[in-house]
Amino acid sequence: MAQPIVQVTEGQLAGRAASDDVSAFLGIPFAAPPLGEKRWRPPAPPAAWQGVRSAGEFAPSCPQPMSPTGFGPWSSEYVVQGVTAEDCLYLNVWAPAPGFAKLPVMVWIHGGAFLGGSGSVPIYDGAPLAAQGLVVVTINYRLGALGFLAHPDLTAETGSSGNYGLMDQIAALQWVQQNIDAFGGDPTQVTIAGQSAGALSVLALLEAPPAKGLFARAIAQSGAGLNLPIPSLAAAETAGRSFAEAKGAKTIADLRALPVDQLIAAPNPGAGGDEPLLQFVPIHDGKLLSEKASALADVPLMTGLTADEGSGFNPLYGRMTLSQFQTQVRKDYGSMGDELLGLYPAATDAEARLASLQLTRDRGVAATLLWLEHRAPEVRAPAYAYLYDHAEPGHDAERFAAFHSSELPYVFKTLDKAPRPFTDRDHALANLMSSYWVNFIRGGDPNGSGLPAWPLYQAGHGDVMELGDHPGVQQIDSRKYEFFRRYSQGGGLVSLF
Repeated sequence: MAQPIVQVTEGQLAGRAASDDVSAFLGIPFAAPPLGEKRWRPPAPPAAWQGVRSAGEFAPSCPQPMSPTGFGPWSSEYVVQGVTAEDCLYLNVWAPAPGFAKLPVMVWIHGGAFLGGSGSVPIYDGAPLAAQGLVVVTINYRLGALGFLAHPDLTAETGSSGNYGLMDQIAALQWVQQNIDAFGGDPTQVTIAGQSAGALSVLALLEAPPAKGLFARAIAQSGAGLNLPIPSLAAAETAGRSFAEAKGAKTIADLRALPVDQLIAAPNPGAGGDEPLLQFVPIHDGKLLSEKASALADVPLMTGLTADEGSGFNPLYGRMTLSQFQTQVRKDYGSMGDELLGLYPAATDAEARLASLQLTRDRGVAATLLWLEHRAPEVRAPAYAYLYDHAEPGHDAERFAAFHSSELPYVFKTLDKAPRPFTDRDHALANLMSSYWVNFIRGGDPNGSGLPAWPLYQAGHGDVMELGDHPGVQQIDSRKYEFFRRYSQGGGLVSLF
C-alpha cells in the first residue's frame, strides 16, 4: 500500500499502512498544546502547518503516574507505554484503505480513573475494527489535576473551572465533525464509546449541551452502574484550594509555574489508602454539566459490566470467610443486611465465598439496570444491556476472572497484543463481541445474522445479554432485583463495586 495522505483543516497528513487494507494516522493534534498560560483553560484550536505532517507515530500520552509493566490483573497491554508530556492533545485514526466513504465512526474515550490512560494503549489498536468497515478514533484528554482541577481563582477567569478533560473530549469530537470525512467517515454516524472513566465521560457527554449533535450513538462499558456522586463547583473549588496550598502555590500563576511532575502524584489504584482514588473528576460546573440537567442526547445506548469488576481492587474479593461476609453485608446494608443475607444464604466459608461472588455480580447488574430505569423520562431511544463473564486467561485467572476492563481486547479484537494463553474459544468470543459492537456502531442495534439474539432493554425487567462462554439472555432473580430497587429508593447506593 502506498503511503496514505489526507487533507484535514490544518494541513496534509501522511499516515502509514496498519495492515493490507487499513491505514493508520497517529498523533494528530486536535487542540493547541495546553502549556503555560493555557494550563487550566479550555482547549484552543490547533495551529495549521505547511507541507505534509508525518502521522506515523503516536504522540505523548498526558502526564500521569506510570506503571508500564502493569499491576494486578492489568498486564502491559492494558497500560500506557512510551513517553508522557503536557503537550498531549492528540488523536489517532484507523480507516479502511482509500476509496470508502460515509463509513460509521467510533470515537473511543479511554478509562483510567481520570488519572491515567491514553488513546495509544496497546489494546486500543483500531486496525481490527477498521478492517470490519469502521473508522476508529482514539483520543487523549487532560488527566488528574491538569484535567479536572477547580479553584475559585480559575473560576474568576472564565466564570467556571474544572472539567477541562471533558472540554478536550468535546474539542476532539468537534475536530472529528470537521475532518472525519477525509478518512472515509460519516460525521452524522459517530458513536462515542468508553470504559470506566471513559464510560463516565460518555454519560457526561450525553448531558453536556456543547456535545449535543456531535454523536449519534453511545456505548458505556462499566460506567452506567458506578453511580458516583458528582461534586458541585463549590466543593471542587474547596478541594482545589487545598490542593494548591499543599503544593505551596499562593496564586494560579504559582500553580501554572509548577513543574508538571509536582501536579500528577496520585494513589495507586490497588493501594487502598486513605487518599481517594477519584480525587479529580467531572463536576457540576454550571456550564458543561448542571445539577438540573436532563439527558439531552436521546440516542441509542449500549451499556454493561464485567462479572468481577472489583476483583483487581479488593484483596478479599471471592475470599471472604463466613464471618467476614456476614459482617460486611450488615455494615454495608444496615437494617436491611439480614434480609439480604437471607437472599444469599451461606453456612460455611466455602458457601460464603460463592455467595459473596454472586452478590457482587447481582448488585452490579442491578446497578446498571436501575441506572437505565432512572434515566430521564423523555429518553425514548433503544438501550441494550450486557454482562460479560468470561475469565481472561493469564496471571491468577481464577482469582481475577472477568476483571474490570477484561472485555476490551475482545471488543477491539486485539488479543495479539497480550502474551496470554488464548485458545480458540477466546478468539471465537472476540469475533462475537466485536461483531456486536460493530453492528451497534453501524445502526444502533447489536444484532446481526448468525449472532445470538440480544433483546432490547425493558424497564422493570432484569434481563441482560450474557457475553462469555455461553452467550444468551440472563435474568437476575426478581426477588434480589426488587431488594436492590427498594434499597436504592431508600437512599442506599447500589454500585458496580
